[in-house]
Amino acid sequence: MYPSGKPPLRAWVVTLAGTAINLCLGILYAWSVWRAALVQKDHPAGEAMTGLNEGWVYLTNAQATWAYVICGFVFALCMIPGGRIQDKYGPRVGGTLSGLFLAAGCIVAGLTKSYEGLLIGFGLLGGIGMGLGYAAATPAAVKWFGPHQRGLIVGLVVGGFGGAAIYISPLAEHLLKEFGLTGSFIGLGCLFGVVIITAAQFLKVPWVGYIPPAPPATFKPKAMTSANWSASQMLKTIQFYGLVFMFFGAAQSGLLVIGNAKTILNETATVSGSAAFFVTYSWLLSSYGGLVNASGRVGTGLYSDRIGRANAYLINGLVSVVCLALLPMIMESGQVVLLFIVVGVIYWQYGGSLALLPAFTADYFGARNLGTNYGLVFLGWGIGFFMPQVAGYIKDQRGSLELSFYISAGILALAIVISRILKRPLLAGE
Repeated sequence: MYPSGKPPLRAWVVTLAGTAINLCLGILYAWSVWRAALVQKDHPAGEAMTGLNEGWVYLTNAQATWAYVICGFVFALCMIPGGRIQDKYGPRVGGTLSGLFLAAGCIVAGLTKSYEGLLIGFGLLGGIGMGLGYAAATPAAVKWFGPHQRGLIVGLVVGGFGGAAIYISPLAEHLLKEFGLTGSFIGLGCLFGVVIITAAQFLKVPWVGYIPPAPPATFKPKAMTSANWSASQMLKTIQFYGLVFMFFGAAQSGLLVIGNAKTILNETATVSGSAAFFVTYSWLLSSYGGLVNASGRVGTGLYSDRIGRANAYLINGLVSVVCLALLPMIMESGQVVLLFIVVGVIYWQYGGSLALLPAFTADYFGARNLGTNYGLVFLGWGIGFFMPQVAGYIKDQRGSLELSFYISAGILALAIVISRILKRPLLAGE
């Protein structure tokens, strides 16, 4: 145990470095801004753009969602090799590679000015960068702290990813207006690449023999393992697949709203007659969502340490299901204030899931192999990206997202049921 009984300063440096990396990886939340520029009702798909965006063409709703979906799914897939790199070679390697891939992906997307360039650049290369960086940041920080602080630390690190939308959306909007699609992709990619590579140099796992500070006597880790499961052992448990579905259920609802935030706001504002204001300040909902998203990660992580992960998942999920079901009616009514409240709940639940699931994974399967194990559980988040894609097809066919919200609410409700059934697995000898 560390002599002072408290985590060393290095533990907090690693935590802040991980948060900084995630503040850049949150470039994913700029997609709704780019999507709005790529898809416009007054310009059919295939029509050439003019002015700053000369060389680009307009896309369909489904096309404009594919790069976002590919990025998210590749992100999730690369959490697995990213976790292995973190566990075997340390977090600095993964973090540095993350910055290089993300910058390269954005440059490719910007310079090619094509649908294929978006898929390969932002989708494939960007997704690789995000997966490697995300896998490096969270496990490195968690290993410095005891189980009684696990939810809080995870919330702080991943809160950077959610909080990124607070500034990335207006920044992307500004760059888009000043430098067009190409300039905004290249500018953000290069900036974030440099920051990620720099922050990665401060990531470090504890030295051999380090024991995190013990929890207070009042802390009773009933649902936490005392063993460290290998990935192969974890994959043989039903609990692993339950956590993957819980991640999918929680993530798909938030990703649906995040990917369509600008559209949801514009349609509601049109009904209320405030469309002109929100056309000018269309980034407001994304930035507000980013603030709530980040708060949900820290807040949920904090109270899950006290009331338990499953109870926190239940509370967040139930309220979010109700809000998803009400969203179509609110959009039709034009109640912008109510829209912000309901969307805020959905963002909180989504952000909270990204604090809960890594903590769930460590509680169930131990912290030593958390990089690899959480990388596998994180597949549920990646699968969640297919909900925005399904919504894109539904909107192209029906002209509305209404059915998408009902489907999403149903999936989340099923995930809540699974969360109430699931119990921690036991390894022989525990």
